[in-house]
Amino acid sequence: YFNHSLYYVSSTKNTWNDSREDCLQRGADLVIINSREEQNFIREFKTRTWIGLTDAAKEQTWKWVDGTTLTISFWDTDEPNSYLGDEDCGEIWSYTKENTWNDALCDRNNVWICERKM
Repeated sequence: YFNHSLYYVSSTKNTWNDSREDCLQRGADLVIINSREEQNFIREFKTRTWIGLTDAAKEQTWKWVDGTTLTISFWDTDEPNSYLGDEDCGEIWSYTKENTWNDALCDRNNVWICERKM
């Protein structure tokens, strides 16, 4: 629990789309990070994880799963970069520093975090 939301961290790995579907079935969605405090809270789980961020609808227009655009971001240096091609899904790739968002291929398997507003 953090700032009026409940969080679920998966114990398995899955694609971004399948991870989102799991969250939706739980009455939640992939996590939306709205503040530095929430970013640091999510980093405490100490795992590479999917977040609810994608530019699949329009390249380089990153939006959260609820359709809102970014108001604050924690991209790693030189990210997002579509390094491996069509990297349309957002992840926290490391927990060792604050700015660790990466754009990744959506079909890679990651742990995911669901968020349900209370």
